[in-house]
Amino acid sequence: MTKRPSGGTRNGDHAAESKSPSTRRVGHANAAGSGAGAMAIAGKWTFAAVALIATPAVAQDREGLDLSGTMRLRYEAIANQPRAGFGRDDDLVNLRTTLLAKYQTGPFTIGAELWDSRVYGEDAATPVTTGEVNAFELVQAWVGARATIGSTKLSAQAGRFTLNIGSRRLVAADEYRNTTNGYTGLRADLATASGITATAIYVLPQQRRPDDAEALRANAVAFDHEGFDLVLWGGTAAKARALGPATIEASFYHLGERDEPARPTRDRSLDTYGGRVFRDPAKGKADGEVEAFYQSGSISASLAPAAARLPVSAWFVHASAGYSLRDPLNTRVSLQYDRASGDRAGGRYGRFDTLYGMRRADLAPAGLYNAVGRANISTPGARIEIAPSSRWDAFVTYHALWLAERTDAFSTTGVRDASGRSGGFAGHQIDSRFRWWLRPAKLRLELDGVLLTKGRFLQAASNAPPGGTTTYGAINLSASF
Repeated sequence: MTKRPSGGTRNGDHAAESKSPSTRRVGHANAAGSGAGAMAIAGKWTFAAVALIATPAVAQDREGLDLSGTMRLRYEAIANQPRAGFGRDDDLVNLRTTLLAKYQTGPFTIGAELWDSRVYGEDAATPVTTGEVNAFELVQAWVGARATIGSTKLSAQAGRFTLNIGSRRLVAADEYRNTTNGYTGLRADLATASGITATAIYVLPQQRRPDDAEALRANAVAFDHEGFDLVLWGGTAAKARALGPATIEASFYHLGERDEPARPTRDRSLDTYGGRVFRDPAKGKADGEVEAFYQSGSISASLAPAAARLPVSAWFVHASAGYSLRDPLNTRVSLQYDRASGDRAGGRYGRFDTLYGMRRADLAPAGLYNAVGRANISTPGARIEIAPSSRWDAFVTYHALWLAERTDAFSTTGVRDASGRSGGFAGHQIDSRFRWWLRPAKLRLELDGVLLTKGRFLQAASNAPPGGTTTYGAINLSASF
């Protein structure tokens, strides 16, 4: 599940970053944790330190049983929050613990993974959602089988699992966010010796529970919901070296949503289809990627039961071109452009829905920042990344941010001027990340920082939060055992 998908960048930004856990024969991790505040955090990290020291670098159970786990502690802070409705200055402690068990015998595999995602130090104005909290949840519990017919490899999976498909812009298990996306259903994969790969899914996306503010702030435990009120199906197929060194890929996904008792929705019925052409980075060579999706279907105009149905016409495009130098730093420089449509008056719904896609690799971090996503945005950018060794890597990106539609809310900020008189420029964003394995495959430090100088729109719109330049920073320490 954590292998690098085709088309991901060299430093693993498009992939679900490998947890690199070593396996061991005995021992258990308490994925749930207990207590609150500093005592809970200290207790979990004491356990992580003991496990880190006691775990051998490589150990494989002879009967095929693997146990592994991760623990990530994040402290993040923001000044001059750009999103509407939250505190101007804020900080938060995030703690995420996972415990994974897999048993393999012959062509069959059984897997289960507990996730425990909690936050501490919030107040009433802190944006705490199911993106931050999902305490003691069995995100994965699946059975799988694989077979080889001639030169074709087949595999299937059933149960609860995570997904990372293609570029991960539509279907992903988010890595930076404190919680992840889980799916319940069926998955099938095919790979041929000629370079054709395909993935097909029919799943019920897990709807994280609880989802009310009081329970989330209390880190309350409730089993996530999946049901036929929310269904996702479709697939992605690719052919390597289809255009010289380039790979081509085609995707189609349908999302169907309907109301549950006491839980109104927008009743989305969305068909998203498109494709991608890309060439992976390589030293001394140019690389590039173009991916585009068109979205059609229908959506309710509001959450009201009798709300009118609106036809959907939305789209998204990502384009990038890069070059990898032959230097000791393994430097790669690239230019990129992202545009996702927004909504406008006229009887159609035009805001692109990224379904369950990631945002960190292309745009910006989630967490307390979470202001820039794949909706109502037009943004050219530049990126430089280095990876001098397997121990550390870093990148810096710059984006100029515009609204695709002036009368819609800008990206994921919730800031809107329905008149369009506040202009279309949202600001300049600089995003950076530094990662260093303090102990290879065991303990990693990650530093993230964002600087957003607000443009006219984020200053003049009527519900734009006060304050000048936004600064965001996060310190992450991740242990794998």
